[in-house]
Amino acid sequence: MSTASDLKFLIVDDFPTMRRIVRGLLKESGYPNADEAEDGVVALHMLRTGKFDFVVSDINMPNMNGFELLTTIKSDDALRHLPVLMVTAEARKEDIVRAAQEGAAGYIVKPFTKATLEEKVQKILQKLGH
Repeated sequence: MSTASDLKFLIVDDFPTMRRIVRGLLKESGYPNADEAEDGVVALHMLRTGKFDFVVSDINMPNMNGFELLTTIKSDDALRHLPVLMVTAEARKEDIVRAAQEGAAGYIVKPFTKATLEEKVQKILQKLGH
């Protein structure tokens, strides 16, 4: 069984500041191992060529948005097992429903606190048996 510090996160957001914030919050929560991608296209390439355990993805991004990334991950046998936590600035009910239907492990709305992120990540990991 891997420990929290062994888990590798991929943070996907088109804003470098947001990626830094999420990375910092994960680190403070005991998950120091994270990489960053600026959109779904880059993220997908990284996921297919590297080893990751968890994806934290924004929804609104250029080139390939969070929903497109989620759908691609969930339809890829090699990546399907990855939990995807969706992050968005808009708390639209249809987005939350769509995220759940398409296989997202969870959903948080910006701005969020360290406690919110930590709690979501821990719940998702518990479900997966980590």
